[in-house]
Amino acid sequence: MAEAADFQGTSPSPARRRLRRAGALLAGAPLLAALLQLPAMPSAHAAGQESQQAASGSRTVAVSLDSLSPSTPSDGDTLTVSGTVTNKGKQAVTDAHVGLRVGPELDTRSAIDSVAQRSRFDPAADGPEVGDKYVQKFTQLAPGVAQHFSVSVPVDKLNLGTNGVYELSVSLSGQTSAQPWEQVLGIQRTFLPWQPNDAGTKTKTTYLWPLASDVHMTAETGPGAQQTPVFLDDDLAKDIAPGGRLEQMLSLGKDLDVTWVIDPDLLASVDAMTRNYRIKAGDGAPVPGTHQDVAKKWLSELQQAVAGKDVVALPFADPDLASLAHHGTSVTGSLSQFKDATDVAAGTVETVLHVKPSTDFAWPVDGAIDRSIVKVATSAGADKVITRSDSLQETGGLTYTPSAARPIGGGTTAVVADARLSTAFEGDMTQAGATTLAVQQFLAQSLELDSQTSRQRSIVVAPQRMPTAPQAQAMAQALTALQQSTWSQSQDLNAAAAAKPDPGATTKIPSTADYPSSLRKKELGRAAFWAIARTQGKVGNFQVVLTDPSRVVTPFGRAMNREMATSWRGRAGEASSFRDGVEAYLDDLSEQVKLIDKSETKLSGRSATIPVTVQNNLVQSVDHLMLRLTSTNPTRLKIGGKAYAEQRIAVSGGHSQSVKFTTSANANGPVTVVAQLYTQDGQEYGAPVTFDVKVTEITATVMLVIGGGVLLLVLAGFRMYTQRKRATAKEAAQDPQDAGSAEEAQDGEDGAGEAGESAAEPEGGEPENLEGTAGRLTEESGTRSRADDPEQPSDPAPDTAAESADPSGTGEKVDR
Repeated sequence: MAEAADFQGTSPSPARRRLRRAGALLAGAPLLAALLQLPAMPSAHAAGQESQQAASGSRTVAVSLDSLSPSTPSDGDTLTVSGTVTNKGKQAVTDAHVGLRVGPELDTRSAIDSVAQRSRFDPAADGPEVGDKYVQKFTQLAPGVAQHFSVSVPVDKLNLGTNGVYELSVSLSGQTSAQPWEQVLGIQRTFLPWQPNDAGTKTKTTYLWPLASDVHMTAETGPGAQQTPVFLDDDLAKDIAPGGRLEQMLSLGKDLDVTWVIDPDLLASVDAMTRNYRIKAGDGAPVPGTHQDVAKKWLSELQQAVAGKDVVALPFADPDLASLAHHGTSVTGSLSQFKDATDVAAGTVETVLHVKPSTDFAWPVDGAIDRSIVKVATSAGADKVITRSDSLQETGGLTYTPSAARPIGGGTTAVVADARLSTAFEGDMTQAGATTLAVQQFLAQSLELDSQTSRQRSIVVAPQRMPTAPQAQAMAQALTALQQSTWSQSQDLNAAAAAKPDPGATTKIPSTADYPSSLRKKELGRAAFWAIARTQGKVGNFQVVLTDPSRVVTPFGRAMNREMATSWRGRAGEASSFRDGVEAYLDDLSEQVKLIDKSETKLSGRSATIPVTVQNNLVQSVDHLMLRLTSTNPTRLKIGGKAYAEQRIAVSGGHSQSVKFTTSANANGPVTVVAQLYTQDGQEYGAPVTFDVKVTEITATVMLVIGGGVLLLVLAGFRMYTQRKRATAKEAAQDPQDAGSAEEAQDGEDGAGEAGESAAEPEGGEPENLEGTAGRLTEESGTRSRADDPEQPSDPAPDTAAESADPSGTGEKVDR
């Protein structure tokens, strides 16, 4: 940050220097009087030796400062400091006591940083003990044993001067057998903000309270109308359960004046858990989830917490803007995925929380930006980019920290969060001592920032995206103290972004080369965006054949948003596994609409029909598909009179449909035929089915021989009939009665033959050259035919049998 004492050649304001000089004189008068009454001063050599001994032994005892109350004291308060002391040495510490020390006022933000980094005791910098009355004594501290302490002192005994930030130290003094004199054996420093009265100008402070999580939902859904979602694990239930990370963020944030920054994917995931959901269980089938009540309670409390508050919605699944800018823009479809994630954000938040969020903010990881990140961030409609002061650094020589908002061109506003305040709680906050130090340093930086100038400014604090539960508790503790302080007032993010920018604040966006290498190493690579684009293409190819595309487009669209999530940073293996799972599930769904395999087909004759079966194992119907059957050798075999033929396909869910294609053969021999499904826009759908058709053609000579044989049989039968008719007529002329009986007998014997013969006798008389052997053979043949086969020779041959949904058997024959 740009401030007076943080740059070479600058110093605190003259007014503050005069106040400090006066305070130093007043504080030094009692000390001077006491020195005059001392009988003698130790030699310079002795004083230096004592200082060296104290410094060398100041880390023998570990001092943990577990609580400091009040964090921002006022006149008349009593300051209570408590914690533990632990002897880290090998010798016992005797005649020990814990005391408080007040150092000089710290007049710059960088001075606060320096004190926080110092570890050894420095008598000049750390100051004298407050007094013997305000100590806690220990007879002995055994090695490795922690002992509790608590020291209380009235604030007016601390001799605090003007308003500002003071160094406050808790030290343990004692002696060991190796060094039998009193010395400081352990010290812990913190900060005491001192602003008992309202500041002349209060800083407007905006604190972002993020609700985001890792990816939990997959693209998989159940087959029913409800499309029961499937989760990767049950970790989200732990986070929203009492004591969980997200439950803590909610329970702490609802009592604070903050701007809620929410990932809509988190809301969608918890909302899905309020109904039936399933959880992946290794390689087995998903098991039912059981935390519906926990999800309902968390959502209900969140709805109450955000009512009437400032809410910012991130794009769905919080896409990694830096990864997209550095690796994804060269991959077709990546920016459209980001646009989709932005478009669904507001609707998701409104549906679940019943509030209208702001969607015009973009928040890159750690607020780090460059030109390409800003370009991508604004491509989906955002016109405000949340960055940080360690990325958009001040170079204009300002003597104070400027307001957060500043224009960076193209109608875009950079909202620059303060880096020191934003990173104050990124460490391990599981220990009470670490929390107390972080809270006091946060408050000290805030007060020092306010005292830099009389100009009122708007400051934004953007903490880490996913604080742990202890980090959230520390943040809430600091923010509660800040909102009760005398130098700060709360403001929402939209107001901070709209504040008048400082004319001297920097607006120069860093180049891509300036992007931190530590962050670049964790980005999603280009291969990740190619995989997302491949999945996107498959979804587009699949959805056009469905009668209800939303059952596929919505879950897979959100899954592709999750594939770009910021939470995958540093987890390349898990990110790749998630992408592979989404694509594999999509492939499995697509393959539920397929062609049934066929074996070799025999084709006898010049023309026939070939059936091809399409199977749909989805729960919904498919349409807009074309089935193309192609002959690889149209000279030998044509489909529908040409090289290929197409037919439109529509198959109900859970059914199959057989489609017949007319073929014509021009020559004998095998021909490879390819069946392929296509979408209406000409894209191949699914795998082709290839099979061979064996053509066996019947020649004209064979047809003449067969025809001649049939003609001989017909003539022979006709001659037999006429001969018997004449014999019967002759007998009837001789004996009418016998003739009648004979005629009845003859009719009964030849009734079947007469029904198939013509009643008219051809003119010109009987044929005379078909007697003898041919006639007898014909008669015998005709008699056997009638006895063995009830069908007549003129009956038509059966057409091709109905096609089964199963693969054709070996040697399948298609009759014409």
